[in-house]
Amino acid sequence: MKLFLIAGEASGDKLGAALMAAMKRLRPEVRFHGVGGPLMQAEGLVSLFPMEELSVMGLAEVLPKYVHLKRRIRETAQAALEVAPDAVIGIDSPDFCLRVARLVRDQRPGQRMIHYVAPSVWAWRPGRAQKMAKVIDHVLALLPFEPPYMQAAGMTCDFVGHPVVSEPRATPAEAAAFRAALGLAPGAPLVLALPGSRRGEVARLAPRFGAALGPVIAAHPQARVVVPRVRGSADLVAALAADWPGQPLLLDPADQMAKRAAFAAADVALAASGTVSLELAANAVPMVIAYDFNWLSRQIIWRMVRVDTVTLVNLVTESKAVPEFLGADCRPEPIAQALLALLPEGAARAAQDAAMAETMRRLGAGGPPPGERAARSVLAALGLSVEPAQQGAADGEGAPTG
Repeated sequence: MKLFLIAGEASGDKLGAALMAAMKRLRPEVRFHGVGGPLMQAEGLVSLFPMEELSVMGLAEVLPKYVHLKRRIRETAQAALEVAPDAVIGIDSPDFCLRVARLVRDQRPGQRMIHYVAPSVWAWRPGRAQKMAKVIDHVLALLPFEPPYMQAAGMTCDFVGHPVVSEPRATPAEAAAFRAALGLAPGAPLVLALPGSRRGEVARLAPRFGAALGPVIAAHPQARVVVPRVRGSADLVAALAADWPGQPLLLDPADQMAKRAAFAAADVALAASGTVSLELAANAVPMVIAYDFNWLSRQIIWRMVRVDTVTLVNLVTESKAVPEFLGADCRPEPIAQALLALLPEGAARAAQDAAMAETMRRLGAGGPPPGERAARSVLAALGLSVEPAQQGAADGEGAPTG
C-alpha cells in the first residue's frame, strides 16, 4: 500500500504525522511518499523538498513566490504520478494541494484523491467546495459542522476529530517547575505571546504584540512573557521580540516539553488567529486573538468573509467568549485592555473557561485519537480493511520509507 502525502505548514505536518503513525499500526506494509515537515519525516517520509517553501499565506505574500510555487506544484504532481499511490492525500494548504490534485487527475482520471482538513467554505469563498469536488473524492474534516458542506458539493466526508484533543499535555508538577525555573513570584502572571508561524504574519504582528504587552507588564511588573516559536520563523521572532517588555523567554522550536510546560503554566495568552487557539483551549489558557493581513490582502479578504468571528473556540461553541482584534482593529491599546481584563478571576475568564471545555468535548475529547479516526476513514474510502495486506508482507515490504 502506498500513500502520497502533501503538507505545507506546521499544523499540516502534525496532522500528517498522526495519520501516518495510525496507518502504520493498521496497515504495517504501508509506504509513504510526498512532502512534509520534521514530524512526518520522523514517521518515515522523505520529503521531496523543504515543507517551509509552501508556508505562505495571503495574496500579496504569494505573488513574489508565484513562479517558484508553480514549479513546485508541477514537480509534486509529477512525483505523485510516478509513485502511482493508492491515494494522494493533501493536508490543509488547499491552494497548493488542490492544484497538485488537478494536475494529477488530468493525467490519471482514476486516481483516488483525499483532502485532510475541509476548507472553511462556511467562512468565505463557498464556491470552493464545488470546485474542490471536481478533483477530490473524500474529505477528512476537523470540525463537527463541516461534513454537510462537503457532502452537498458531491464529496464524501467524515468528521475525524481535531488532533489537539489527544496531544500530550504537561502535568501540574511540570507546570510548577517551569514557573519556578522562570523565577516567578507566587501569583505573578505568566503571559504567552504567539505572533504566528509564517514569517509574513510574524513581521506584521510582532511589533503590535510587543506594544500591547507594555501596559500589561506595567500593571503587573513581576509578570514574565514566554514566546513559543516554530521552525522557519524562530530567528525573526527572536529579532522582533528582543525589545519586548516582560523579559521574554524565547523557547527553542525543538523543545516540545518546554512548550507543553509553558502552555500548562500560563495565565493568559496573546495569539495570532489559527489552530493555536485550540492548543490554548486544550490547556485552559484564556486568550486574546489578534490578526492582520497586509493592506492589499485585507481589502480583498475581509470583503469575502461570511462569519463574524474567526477564532475556532468561538466558532465551535457558537459564542463570542474569546475577544478578537482583526484587521484595522488589530491595535495595541484595545488588545492590552482585553488581556488585563482576563488576568483576574471574573466573568470574562469564566466564560472562556466554559467555552474552552465545551470546545474540547465537541472536537472529540475522550474518543478515539483523531489520527486513528483519520486513518480508518482513509481505508474505508479506499475500500480497504484494517488488516495488513498479506501479499505486501510476503513481498518483503516492511517499515515505511520515502
